Amino acid sequence: MITRFIALLTDFGGKDFFVPSLKAVIAGINPEARTIDITHEVPSFDIRAASFILFSCYRFFPRRTIFLSVVDPGVASGRAILLAETKRYFFIAPDNGLLTLPLKNEEIVTLRKVNQSRFWLTEKTTTFEARDRMAPVAAWLTHGLSAQEFGREVKTYRRLKIREPVLSGREIAGEILYQDKFGNLMTNIPSSMLPSGRLSKSKPGVVLDLGKTRVTQFATSYTEVKDKGPFFLVNSQGLIEIAVREGPAAAALRAKPGDPVRIRF
Repeated sequence: MITRFIALLTDFGGKDFFVPSLKAVIAGINPEARTIDITHEVPSFDIRAASFILFSCYRFFPRRTIFLSVVDPGVASGRAILLAETKRYFFIAPDNGLLTLPLKNEEIVTLRKVNQSRFWLTEKTTTFEARDRMAPVAAWLTHGLSAQEFGREVKTYRRLKIREPVLSGREIAGEILYQDKFGNLMTNIPSSMLPSGRLSKSKPGVVLDLGKTRVTQFATSYTEVKDKGPFFLVNSQGLIEIAVREGPAAAALRAKPGDPVRIRF
């Protein structure tokens, strides 16, 4: 018997019966399967946030982990359920753009539309497809079944409209990707796009424009800045992040995911 981890990411919260139902279905099909909670506190219906959270942590999981990710405003609408097998992992999610960022750097072995109802709890229309269709597929995968057992191969999947960062002359144009619980704003601009050595306290000259606000403070840590003014830094993911010391940068700057950002040097 092949046992793999199943990592769960949803917007279901922790108060209702939703998450325990997923785990119960998985345990019923394979009691030896191990579930790991990434989070169930994704903002309701926020596919973009779910995509970023999964992108930010999936690569730290053991190889062959199965990621069951459900933020699904279109449940029971007829949208497809996807099963993506990459060189390292499996991903199960609704085909609504959630897999945009996680699959960006993965080599896809096969991409399939889950339509083999013999693996589901019910063939009837259901408003809880995470429990009735996706969780069973994840559980059966832990028994070592091939991805091809679950449905026909497809060539593409829905992607979110996220602008890629662009370097032009002496500036980089990007956007805010995600706001975390602290109100920090994470951009899609990797520090590797900046000219070597530009981001250092000893070499000023890099500024960040967010809307009508110009951020001129660069820091190497959150505690380095002593005032309440906005600053930017390179975060643990290698991305440019905008923050306010012990406060929410999103509220202070009236900014949100999707807003354009420019770095000038």
